[in-house]
Amino acid sequence: MCGIAGAVSFRGAGASDLEQMVAPMIEAQRHRGPDASGTKSDDVCALGHRRLAIIDLSEAGRQPLTNDDGSIWITFNGEIYNFQQLRDDLEKLGYSFRTRTDTEVIVHAYEQWGTDCVKRLRGMFAFGIWDANRRRLFVARDRVGKKPLFYTQDRNRFLFASELQGLLVCPSVEREVDPAAIDSYLSWGYVPAPRTAFRGISKLPPAHYLTLDVSGGEPKLEIERYWSLEYTPKIEMSLEEASEALREKLTEAVRLRMISDVPLGAFLSGGVDSSIVVGLMAGLSDRPVKTFSIGFEEAAYNELDHARRIADKWSADHHEFIVKPDALSILPKLVRHYGEPYADSSAIPTFYVSQMTRSSVTVALNGDGGDESFAGYERYLGNRIAERLHAVPGMIAPARALSKMLPDSIDPKNRIRQAKRFLSVAASEMSSRYGRWVSYFSEEAKQDLYSREFRSRLNGDGHSRWIESLFSETSGLDPVDAAMSVDVRSYLPFDLLVKVDITSMANSLEARSPFLDHEVMELAARLPGRMKLRGSESKFVLKRAFADMLPRENVRRRKMGFGVPVGEWFRGALKPLLEDSLLSGSAATRKYFDPQQVERFVRDHLDRKTDYSFPLWSLLMLELWHQEFIGAHASSAHV
Repeated sequence: MCGIAGAVSFRGAGASDLEQMVAPMIEAQRHRGPDASGTKSDDVCALGHRRLAIIDLSEAGRQPLTNDDGSIWITFNGEIYNFQQLRDDLEKLGYSFRTRTDTEVIVHAYEQWGTDCVKRLRGMFAFGIWDANRRRLFVARDRVGKKPLFYTQDRNRFLFASELQGLLVCPSVEREVDPAAIDSYLSWGYVPAPRTAFRGISKLPPAHYLTLDVSGGEPKLEIERYWSLEYTPKIEMSLEEASEALREKLTEAVRLRMISDVPLGAFLSGGVDSSIVVGLMAGLSDRPVKTFSIGFEEAAYNELDHARRIADKWSADHHEFIVKPDALSILPKLVRHYGEPYADSSAIPTFYVSQMTRSSVTVALNGDGGDESFAGYERYLGNRIAERLHAVPGMIAPARALSKMLPDSIDPKNRIRQAKRFLSVAASEMSSRYGRWVSYFSEEAKQDLYSREFRSRLNGDGHSRWIESLFSETSGLDPVDAAMSVDVRSYLPFDLLVKVDITSMANSLEARSPFLDHEVMELAARLPGRMKLRGSESKFVLKRAFADMLPRENVRRRKMGFGVPVGEWFRGALKPLLEDSLLSGSAATRKYFDPQQVERFVRDHLDRKTDYSFPLWSLLMLELWHQEFIGAHASSAHV
């Protein structure tokens, strides 16, 4: 796992100038690769690399790495789990290897298969390859978006990096806020690809590659998608056959992710997914698995008892950490590492469990991706029920009436509150319903919140059209598969995977996710919906396949997620930060919002009139981001 960067000059900047340009780009990403650094350049392209050594710890594994004649170079971030099989295939084709790394396998795979090489890679990756003979840059990102890749282009050059900081250190890169990105952020808590919060900087979407050809007079940039997750045709097999196939495929995924030349362990929440990963690791290892768990003093958010039960079952070497409100002194550091507004408060415990884990190991496996493949979220059941209500004449009106009758609650985990929220949007069509369930601010709430000036700057291509476009590609799928497909192309890559990548790499820790193995995901997607969600039971086939690894108490408990009690923190230790940041006359985001509406959100929450935990957290993180990245650089910022 590493930090990468590169620059291509359209005006012949010269090798030394390009190396000087790339050097600070990789230095800004030192945390991603503390073990070594390197650059390589010619008169058109420079590549830079920060190394976190995982496979082949020798000097031979340093990057950028070249082919035999030096015409092809690579800077690579990630892991290719099938690299040994690919190496065997390439050796049979006549290629020789100087290292034991997966990096060199990508180089020769590109030589053999060109841009199609990405279709043969099984793993997580973002890399840049400079093909000096063709004068072509080839940049690719893995199928689900585990590894990030940002880029920008102007008349003189093209730049790319693993993190925004790698681009923002360049004096030529302006910090101009994209209003449409802020609008999307307030809906989802993240900025979806290809946008970033900065106008002129883009994300390469998951499962895409980019080619930049500078062999002609003008640079030619093309972006192509190379993979998509297909949910049809469905596989015809019995539950027993599906359970056996799933167990075999996931066991293989875990085994491949245990290949490492450095110590490894696992994040353990006590939920179904991480429990299965730890159980499989225990069966594949000849020593106790090191496990790491996070908890809270608030009982409603604390899963440590469930994690201990799994750790005890497998005699794991178990470690725990309790997150307290004073731990939020880490917020400024998180804001800097994310580089753009990011509102998932579970980044806090993820950062601390990564920090604790890194003190013992360099690689950690996790259970990410199990919910999106096996219908783990309650919204999947909600989507199915809502569609059935639509199918019964006369059911929508009573649902709406019942919603108005149910009492509200400020407890986000209250079942009646959740039922009221479900019924209030059940009458909507699928994309609108999904949007209301997962958004921080509804369209109506945003319009009330925005200042007149900021509202006028939005160009009408907001979040609703994006979600509608994602659902339009799910035609013919049942409601559960449709919602999972949208999550795999939105919430998973732009929220969950960003969270884990940034928090783990901030601590120089590599996170591996067996459930995100694309072969596991392809098998799960094509299983019939009734195997993933049977009645109201989620992950049915997964629990069946690994019943021997899952204590009854862990399986039957209500899903907690990785929530953070920010609502109570705002009424306690975080109250001064909340008020000082959002209600101050010098708040940077006053140019976006009506101050009276912001104050109403704050006061109603503090007075316990309603729960605005998520909206307030998103506003707070936006304000802190603006102070860090825009306010301190006002001379180059435009809003």
